Amino acid sequence: MTALSQAKIINKLIIEGNKRISPQTIKVFSGLDDGSNVDESDLNDIVKELYKTNFFKQVSIKFSNDDLIISVIENPIIQEVLIEGIKKESFKKEIYDSLTLKNKSSYVEFIANSDLKQVKNALRLAGFYLSDVKTSIKQNDNNTIDLIYNVNLGEKALIKNIKFIGDKKFKNRKLRQIIVSEENKFWKFLSSKKYLNQNQIQLDERLLLNFYRDNGYYKANVESSTAKFIDEQNFEVTYNINAGKKFIFNDLKITLPTDYKRENFSEISDTFIELKNTSYSLKKIDKILKEIDKIALSQQYEFINAKVEENIIDDNKLNLTFIINETEKNYVEKINIIGNSITRENVIRNALLVDEGDAFNEILHNKSINRIKSRGIFEKVDTKILDGSADNMKILQIEVEEKATGEISAGAGVGSSGSTVGFGVKENNYMGAGINVNANISFASQSVRGELSVENPHFRNSNNSLFTVFSRTETDNMTDSGFETSNTGLSFGSNFEKFEDLYLYPTILINHEELNTDATASANLKKQEGDYFETAFKYVLDYDKRNRRYQASEGFRSKFTQIIPMVSDNYELRNSYEVSKYQELYNGMISTITFTASAVNGITGEDVRISKRVFIPERKLRGFEKGKVGPKENNDYVGGNYSAIINLTTTLPNLFPESEDTDFRLFFDAATLWGVDYSSSVKDSGTIRSATGVAIDWFTPIGPLSFSLAQPITKDSTDKTESFRFNIGTTF
Repeated sequence: MTALSQAKIINKLIIEGNKRISPQTIKVFSGLDDGSNVDESDLNDIVKELYKTNFFKQVSIKFSNDDLIISVIENPIIQEVLIEGIKKESFKKEIYDSLTLKNKSSYVEFIANSDLKQVKNALRLAGFYLSDVKTSIKQNDNNTIDLIYNVNLGEKALIKNIKFIGDKKFKNRKLRQIIVSEENKFWKFLSSKKYLNQNQIQLDERLLLNFYRDNGYYKANVESSTAKFIDEQNFEVTYNINAGKKFIFNDLKITLPTDYKRENFSEISDTFIELKNTSYSLKKIDKILKEIDKIALSQQYEFINAKVEENIIDDNKLNLTFIINETEKNYVEKINIIGNSITRENVIRNALLVDEGDAFNEILHNKSINRIKSRGIFEKVDTKILDGSADNMKILQIEVEEKATGEISAGAGVGSSGSTVGFGVKENNYMGAGINVNANISFASQSVRGELSVENPHFRNSNNSLFTVFSRTETDNMTDSGFETSNTGLSFGSNFEKFEDLYLYPTILINHEELNTDATASANLKKQEGDYFETAFKYVLDYDKRNRRYQASEGFRSKFTQIIPMVSDNYELRNSYEVSKYQELYNGMISTITFTASAVNGITGEDVRISKRVFIPERKLRGFEKGKVGPKENNDYVGGNYSAIINLTTTLPNLFPESEDTDFRLFFDAATLWGVDYSSSVKDSGTIRSATGVAIDWFTPIGPLSFSLAQPITKDSTDKTESFRFNIGTTF
């Protein structure tokens, strides 16, 4: 480049070497023309500006007398970007969309190198850690090129081992239940969770972090997650966790603008009093945020925002101050939704708490985005708030990235009570309408059950679920009791949160049952042989105050179920009630007490047939064989009209702490079963059966193994005891 000692006036600006880009366009890029006054700094800037266009491979500038000559060598145009070695078109499109250089772009070598890294990263994200990518360029006749990515996918990387290290507080077995990733086993031919996938690992980190914080570990952190190559296509994934100390809520308060009435925020203040000195958890924080949401939904406070100040006291106490501020009075002019090629737009809009024309409220906007994410049908959800046509107008832009929403599942198990095999197919976004469709079939030792369900989880833009279930069950008790049943059912129902933490599940049931007997059946059973039609109304009231639904450690749950016959060949009223209380005794030692009661009675004089009678569930009475307690007619255990059960369980997390894959629990079970309405001759003592023992859950190389050692304490002479029980199962 020509060096200038002083500014110089250009007599004539000459462009050389250009073939595709016109001289006038290059002059515009340079900002120069005949008669321009330039110095050395200007010439440097011109070269930079021309390179920034990405149109030129080489740029040089020189003065010849008083003429300025700009010589360029143009970058070739990419006629087509080809991705070879990948068959799945949607995956190829995903990679292409992530590239900077696309069809009709100018080829720039350093950008091409950056794109190559992007392709390799996309393959790693998809689990192809052992892939290889090379680029090649094909010269075309019209001074263009084809940019070719030659991809050798190789085998997908597999997770052979999963390890948890650091100050993790919980055993590996429990943490494995939290994450999505799972270890590869030879029978895992359907599972996609066995593949090493960066997005899946990041999801694991979020799930672990939420689990720890929900258990009171406010400062918990997943320090790192690493994948170590072992051999061939196998990797070992390690999560390094620092749980820290458990925290409790200390002082919680709310700060309001001076002109706000504090009594309008009294429910939040009441929640603060309730939470003081209780263990920290995300559900409790969510309870506070729900109260703030309610206020934001009122017209009186539609222009508010909230932030939280956190202050740690005495190493393990947390002070929280919720600061409510007034925001600018902006309105939503328009909502743009992009990226949804499969999902219908109304599915996304139905999740929004703000609409076009509404006041813009950041609290409700953020909650809307979280509601879209919670649908589970998008890989990614991003949002931008743009200025509208006026100063007080905002445009909300929501961009979604869709993901595969279909699932195929299979599982098998074997235990003391027999074996089971199951298969299922599920679609979580059927026809892009956000509807869940689930079909499954299971085979057990004495029964076969198939089910098809369709659920709209957000019926008519609400949080109310509407579902339909068609099922068919066949049970063969010919060998043991001389009868078999087949039941075809159709149900329609809904479920929703009626009041805070109180859920209502109303359902209409339509069933047809066929009961057949053989010569070995009792006389009373033979009387029940025939076809039965029933239409009934079922409802469930579920009051759930647990700190979390999975692995609760405090709170309680109270659940009442009633089935009322409407049109039926046998009018039977069925009631059941269950209440559970959870309490952490010491350092992760969780105690649970559960009381269950059930009753079934004919309300028009008919006897309750065998398939509708009450039996003690196997899981609620250990120490006894399944179905081998209670009233007995000849050799048949016929169940009862009433039952009552108490279960006491305590986890023992510190027993054998070095055994990372094993959990221990002490238990005490007690139950009674009585009432035989169809015969006064059947023994009906109502004896209390009870047993105590230890239950062990062990994560084995072939799947989770659960077994119990029980010692019966009290029993009836006709009961059959069972000291050892086991069950092992896995998914494919």
